[in-house]
Amino acid sequence: MDIELPRDEPIRFNRLRQKVYFYEFRFDRIHIFSRKKWGVRPVAYDWQDLIAEACSVYAPMGNGGVVEKVLIAVRKPGTDEIIDRLFFTHNIEDGKRYWEIIRLFMQQGPDALPTFVRPPRDWDNDFELTPIRRLAPRVQWPEAIDRESRTGPTIEKST
Repeated sequence: MDIELPRDEPIRFNRLRQKVYFYEFRFDRIHIFSRKKWGVRPVAYDWQDLIAEACSVYAPMGNGGVVEKVLIAVRKPGTDEIIDRLFFTHNIEDGKRYWEIIRLFMQQGPDALPTFVRPPRDWDNDFELTPIRRLAPRVQWPEAIDRESRTGPTIEKST
């Protein structure tokens, strides 16, 4: 199962379109042979419909412990009804920092971002991955979403 999971589940933030694109991998531990409940689901949502949610749950694991995670919740436009939740990070403190950086980028642009100590990681660089992760499928966005997520809206000139 580990080698069937994608290498990464990237999120693309398009400031010009005010949209966020998720490369979400769906899996179901109960229906392990279902083709409908497994696989990649690329989705796009409007930035103003997203909020970050932090949750902390005590999970009775082998040695007990607290499971923390941050999810991005998608609201139905014009309401507070949540229509989708997408995984963001496992650590609440990291989630707070990442969400603030994203908000800065989406509101003010790349010039507002802090200087990072380490450059962003290239997940397709095989040398940085463990041997098992090298076997995992590479991220492949559908062509239409790939183009839309990398470009801004076209400006039509009226004459």
